[in-house]
Amino acid sequence: MHASNPIFLPGPTNLPEPLRRACDIPTMDHRSAAFGPILAAAKEGVARILGLSGGEVALFPATGTGGWEAAVTNALRPGDKVLAARHGMFSRKWIDLCQRHGLEVEIVERPWGEGVPVEEFAAALAADSGHQIRAVLVTHNETATGVTSDVAAVRAAMDAAGHPALLMVDGVSSIGSIEFRMDDWGVDLAVAGSQKGFMLPAGLAIIGISAKARQAMETAGLPRCFFDIRDMADGNYPYTPPVGLINGLAVSTGLLLEEGMENVRARHHRIAEGVRRAVAAWDMTTCAAAPELCSDTVTAIVTPEGFDAGRIVRHAAEAYGVAFGGGLGEVAGKVFRIGHLGLMSDVMALSGIATAEMAMVDLGLPVRLGSGVAAAQEHYRNSRTAPVRAAA
Repeated sequence: MHASNPIFLPGPTNLPEPLRRACDIPTMDHRSAAFGPILAAAKEGVARILGLSGGEVALFPATGTGGWEAAVTNALRPGDKVLAARHGMFSRKWIDLCQRHGLEVEIVERPWGEGVPVEEFAAALAADSGHQIRAVLVTHNETATGVTSDVAAVRAAMDAAGHPALLMVDGVSSIGSIEFRMDDWGVDLAVAGSQKGFMLPAGLAIIGISAKARQAMETAGLPRCFFDIRDMADGNYPYTPPVGLINGLAVSTGLLLEEGMENVRARHHRIAEGVRRAVAAWDMTTCAAAPELCSDTVTAIVTPEGFDAGRIVRHAAEAYGVAFGGGLGEVAGKVFRIGHLGLMSDVMALSGIATAEMAMVDLGLPVRLGSGVAAAQEHYRNSRTAPVRAAA
C-alpha cells in the first residue's frame, strides 16, 4: 500500500496527524500523578460521545472483541440466558463468544443483510414471563453487511414487555460516527474500539457502563481477571495500560466534540449517501436489504452473480495501492466493502469511488468510468458543508 493513499476499510481507519502525534509520547509512569488527568480526559470525552451520564467508562488494552468479553463476563452469571440475533459476521462472533462462556443463547436467525428483528425480540421478551433472559444483545452496526439496526426500537420493545434484562450493544463500528444515545436508549453496556470512529490505532476496548450494569457486576459470576472492571476502581490499572493510546483518545474525543457530534453524524451520512449514489450509478445494489438499514460507516456492494468480489479488493491493492474491505462469512466473494468512517471527507470518498471504478473496469465489469464519481459529485456539491477540521 502507498502510505499517502487513504484507506477505505471499516476499521482500522485513517489516522489524523494530530492523533498520530498524541499517541507518540515519551514513556510515562502510569502510576504517577501525570497520568490521572490524561485518563480522566479520555473517559470524560468518551462519556460525552456516548451520551452517558451517571455511569462510567472503562478502557482495556484490547479490541472490540475484548470489549464484548468484558461486557459479558462482568455482568452475567454461568448459565444465564441471553437473547441475540444472528444476521452477520460480528453478531455471529458475539454469539459464539457467549456460548464459549457457557451462556444459553436464544438465537433469532435472520438473513445477512437484514437488521435486528425487533418484532421477534418483542415476542421473545413478552413470552419470557419468568424473566429468564438476563441480557439482550444488539449489534448496532453489522460491519460485514453494512447494516445499522434500531437500538431505540429494541429498548422500546423491552420497556413494552416490562422486561428487566440488560441491554448490551456492540457499537464498535458506530460509536463516534453515527447516532448513539446511551442514556436516551437505555443501553446498559456499550462496546466500542479505538480503531474506528475514534480514528486511532487498534488497541483499546472502550466500554460504557450504566449504573444498572455496574450494580449487576456485584453478583455476576462468570470468571474474569484481565477484564475485571472491579479491579480498575479509581482509575488504577492492575497492569500497564497503553498510555499513548489513552492520550490519543483524550485528543480524539476532543476533536470530535469540537466538530460537534451532530456535525460528525451529518458528515458521515452525507459521505455515505454519495457512496450509495455511486453504487446505484454502477447499476449495483448494497447488501443491506432496505434503504433504511444502510450504514453510514460502511457500504457492502453486491457484485454480479458468478463474479468473485475479492478480485476487486486484491486488484485495487496491487494496481492502485488502495485498501477496500472484502466480504466475510456468508457474503465472502459476493460483496466488497467501502469503509467511510472516521477521518473521511467528500474529496477522500471521491478518490475511493474512482479507484473502485478503475478496478472494476480493469476486471471487465460493466461499469462506465466516471459514472459513480459523477453521481457522488452531484450529491456532494449540493450538500456541501465546512471542511473537516480534523483533516488538517
